[in-house]
Amino acid sequence: MKILFAGGGTGGHLMPALALAQALRDARPDVEAVLVGAARGIEKDVLPRYPFRYHLLPIEPLYRHTWWRNVRWPLVAWRAWRAAGKVLALEQPTIVVGTGGYAAGPVVWRAQRAGLPTVLQEQNAYPGLTTRWLAGGARQIHLGFPEAATRLTAGPQTAVYAPGNPIRPPQPGEHAAALAAFGFAPTRLTLLVFGGSQGARALNYAVAGALEHSMLGDVNLLWGTGPVHASAFERYAVPGRVVVQGFFDPMARAYLAADLVVCRAGAMTTAELCAWGKPSVLVPLPTATADHQTFNARALAADGAAALLPESGLTAATFAATIGGLLRDGPRRTALAAAARARGRPNAASDIVSKILTLAGI
Repeated sequence: MKILFAGGGTGGHLMPALALAQALRDARPDVEAVLVGAARGIEKDVLPRYPFRYHLLPIEPLYRHTWWRNVRWPLVAWRAWRAAGKVLALEQPTIVVGTGGYAAGPVVWRAQRAGLPTVLQEQNAYPGLTTRWLAGGARQIHLGFPEAATRLTAGPQTAVYAPGNPIRPPQPGEHAAALAAFGFAPTRLTLLVFGGSQGARALNYAVAGALEHSMLGDVNLLWGTGPVHASAFERYAVPGRVVVQGFFDPMARAYLAADLVVCRAGAMTTAELCAWGKPSVLVPLPTATADHQTFNARALAADGAAALLPESGLTAATFAATIGGLLRDGPRRTALAAAARARGRPNAASDIVSKILTLAGI
């Protein structure tokens, strides 16, 4: 028996597919997980590092800003439809799972047309185009944010669940040991700032400005600049006080050390923050598709699980004022952490896989 996981183009859609594939492998080694992504997506570099068979299809996104590039889309859509059909014919999966993005659409759509049971996993509070388009024909929809349910039109046979986003569960560890690994003294609070795998230019400049003007006070700083920006900001590193890295791998040690986190509001990042129970300040990426990061941040902020700082108001001064206020307010950080933890779903991947297997009758 095989279950096909289609999703990718970006890490936000690929990593949930990988998390679900791994959870399936752990729960039922006798059921094979096969992944499908886009030949032009990051999966071409990521999937070879994982123990799953995979297919990369000639799929391209719809271009929202450079709209004239969509003139090729009839040809692209036909090629994607044909390639998806070949994969389905070759693999003959029992169930097809889509985790969003342009890599999932043609595969799940063709599976629905062929009468195969399909499942959708939607990461964001504002559902993506693929999920909205295919929701009516899905047998199950699993939401990372329960707020997304009101923005979907499910079909008569569609079961909608809100188990959270599939992430790697938090790893056990000691706060003091994590601080020591970074060379930090336990007498100071630790601030973790990162902008995702590519970094965040606006966040980086705000942090740099705050450091240059000594606005952050007596705090340890873990600063993930993004690999492409690391060399430009490494001069701000101070042994025992400021650690500057392109990214933190593994993230577990950084989360264990952090008393407060400042980051973007991607779905998987916010899922990690909630699973770890971390107080956070979210700075949504304003150019994200359909502004979905703002919807994610607003959902957490409305629930008291995070503070929201729009990038339009982000400067060194506003950054320092927001962070300083929270670092001085222990009860507020505790309340944010508790509300985040209440939303956390560290076992979402295994819960989703359990529901998926019910469709196969096993």
